[in-house]
Amino acid sequence: MTNKKNPIWTKSFVSISLTQFVVFITFYTLLTTLPIYVINNMGGNEAQGGLLATIMLVAAILVRPFSGKILERTGKKNALLMSVLLFAVTTFLYMWINEYEALLALRFFHGLSFGVLTTATGAIAADVIPPERRGEGLGYFAMAMNIAVVVGPFIGLSLLQFATFQTVFLTLSLSMVLGVICSWLVYVPQQAEEFPAPVRKKLSFHDLFEVKALPIAAISGLTGFAYSGILSFISLYANSLGLASISSYFFVVFALLMILSRPYLGRAFDVKGPSFVILPCLMIFAIGLVSLSFTQSAWGLLISAGLIGLGYGSLLPSFQTMAIQSASNHRSGHATATFFTLYDSGIALGSYVLGLLITFTSFSALYVMSAVIVLLTAGLFHLYQSRRRQHSQEAHTTLNG
Repeated sequence: MTNKKNPIWTKSFVSISLTQFVVFITFYTLLTTLPIYVINNMGGNEAQGGLLATIMLVAAILVRPFSGKILERTGKKNALLMSVLLFAVTTFLYMWINEYEALLALRFFHGLSFGVLTTATGAIAADVIPPERRGEGLGYFAMAMNIAVVVGPFIGLSLLQFATFQTVFLTLSLSMVLGVICSWLVYVPQQAEEFPAPVRKKLSFHDLFEVKALPIAAISGLTGFAYSGILSFISLYANSLGLASISSYFFVVFALLMILSRPYLGRAFDVKGPSFVILPCLMIFAIGLVSLSFTQSAWGLLISAGLIGLGYGSLLPSFQTMAIQSASNHRSGHATATFFTLYDSGIALGSYVLGLLITFTSFSALYVMSAVIVLLTAGLFHLYQSRRRQHSQEAHTTLNG
């Protein structure tokens, strides 16, 4: 008798991962290039450029709680197709926007489709991965987003060296055609589809959030809060150290360490459990932040990037896996929406709060505080896991008693 593993890399998994990859390349390319577009082509300032990122994230956060309900009412495949088409059409519209207010409105609309789309891709990815390999599979799936962090800005900034912004927008629009095609190729298992429930007059909390996923989603939100200091301020920190030429390599090293560690850590999550992976990764993440706070050299910056990539890189897919596993299969869309609502909120709140902190202290203090938050998160996660084990033992005792 052979213990043959069910495959992860099916046509549906590859297709949903490529859809995610193309969407996040578009997201990160625009995130990097639009502030430049506002300043150079619209006569705006840095604050207006930054608002473009914030408004899209706010729109995504606002629609997240409703995303699970949308997936339930329309079916996951239909929700995926509708949201990826809307996201693609919105991407095309950037070529015809010449006023800042119109661009701001377009970014908000783009955020709405982005919120539903990324909820759908996350829920479907969990459905097409064999349950016993979900930690490993979602780790690979998360790499699509993390690699796009490097590829997106590289494509955008490279194109701007010899082409116009219209060329950048056209390139992203054409790439989204690939995203639409890939989404059509995804097959969602029939038992994973969510069918319309009886219509109720009032929308309840249960319709918007998966209660069982809230604790781990809140823990992921704290992790996102700490990570926002990297996303929002690493380039400014590198500039303050005179390492602007090295800052572009930060996420390259980050992604490399994440990719190298994913196969082992994903399998370890499934075989040895969440604590075996998450607690050490939180500690390594905290060490990387402390190392970053004290760095003065290019090597120090890149070593910190490696530590943060090794530590943080596995946390998001691990937390997402736990959130999905906490709910029944037909509620995976709600669990995914709940997870990303709190995670995105952590990123948004962290960017604002840590930005205020910089005005009173320094970048070094910011990253030390972020490390403290990560250590606090590790304590909360350990407490959460202890409570889960206790409840499981009590349930087992009651069942056998």
